[in-house]
Amino acid sequence: MKLAIACDHGGLTLKGVLLAHLRGLGHEVVDFGTNTPDSCDYPDFALPAAEAVARGECERGILICSTGIGISIAANKVPGIRCAHCHDTYSAKYTRLHNDANMIAFGQKVIGDGLMLEIVDTFLNTAFEGGRHQRRVDKIAAIEKKFGSSL
Repeated sequence: MKLAIACDHGGLTLKGVLLAHLRGLGHEVVDFGTNTPDSCDYPDFALPAAEAVARGECERGILICSTGIGISIAANKVPGIRCAHCHDTYSAKYTRLHNDANMIAFGQKVIGDGLMLEIVDTFLNTAFEGGRHQRRVDKIAAIEKKFGSSL
């Protein structure tokens, strides 16, 4: 699977663990940065990763900042992105089954690397269930279309 990966300085250490894991599993990874511990702004990295997923250049994306909150909010501003902020395998499973989430976000200061990898594996190995859930995902897309770029 081709994956978009991005972080800010607050997620750099966890991103290193994630990259090694994904490459070890044979995934193709597109790293949108950051690659230094220097203070930076998470939207600058979330945006190109989310755009790559929205355009279909990458199948899914994984984002990391200190809490996972800011970077997921930034990604969710891109039409077509459904980025879930998850810290347990149950949420990761059901965000794929029911929401067809195409990105997931983590907080380096909130989660350890072992649990993160279990959550990532669950997220990547769970397919969208479709059925009645497709209707709900379509309604989310309709909201994006309704509001477009402004209120």
